[in-house]
Amino acid sequence: MTYQVLDVRPMTRRIGAEVFGVDLNQPLGNQEVSELHDALMAHQVIFFRDQPLTHESHKRLGRYFGDLAYHSGVSGLADHPEIVAIHADANSTFIAGENWHSDLSEDAEPPMGSILHMHTLPADGGDTLWSSMYAAYDALSPAMKAFLEPLTAVHDSNHIYRELFPDVDKKYPRNTHPVVRTHPVTKRKCLFVSQSKTIRINELSKPESTAILEFLFEHVKDPNFQVRFRWQKDSVAFWDNRCTQHFATWDYFPDVRSGFRVTIAGDKPF
Repeated sequence: MTYQVLDVRPMTRRIGAEVFGVDLNQPLGNQEVSELHDALMAHQVIFFRDQPLTHESHKRLGRYFGDLAYHSGVSGLADHPEIVAIHADANSTFIAGENWHSDLSEDAEPPMGSILHMHTLPADGGDTLWSSMYAAYDALSPAMKAFLEPLTAVHDSNHIYRELFPDVDKKYPRNTHPVVRTHPVTKRKCLFVSQSKTIRINELSKPESTAILEFLFEHVKDPNFQVRFRWQKDSVAFWDNRCTQHFATWDYFPDVRSGFRVTIAGDKPF
């Protein structure tokens, strides 16, 4: 793919690219937005360095690609409810994303994408990994693809948030989505189940569902489908939740790792 204004450098053959030649704190032109969208569609997750985003520029960047979504599990910042803080320190008993998942897949209309800006990092550690669900699907046998394509699965977040916030009287989202979804832009097929959120395949018995999900949960962890990003101060990652899963490592305790994330609204998987 040819870019006129951006410098897009792929990181692996299957997923991930670093993008240079753009200042995300400034309003973007139509060509910049178009090329960022093209890079995201081609590489599924794109990364930027040295981007000290303000909250306003962070939200503006997200809105180039759709409406901003409010997180269905945790509250946003008081003055910027569209922005969620991602923070861990010596007092943390858990971190966000310490299991393979697609953000808010339990929602009726899971988000199109997420943009994370990290402003404080430990001296080492704290990487995030992304796995391509296109690559995971493509690697399956024709027989397994045919078996999975008619199936649907339940995505649920209650078991996560009720453990984290036991004193909060709230019912969290639970919805059914295809096991194999079609990306609305690229039209490519990809897996859409995750160890963090998917609890049951509807059309199978419980033992069958458990066995198939356990296979898929392990399958998507294959390093051949992945890219690993080493954060630096003011790095930004923008990923497509429709065709990726990600995993945040917690190998830096008790150090501080902190940033902010906006989420871009999506639509119902098909």
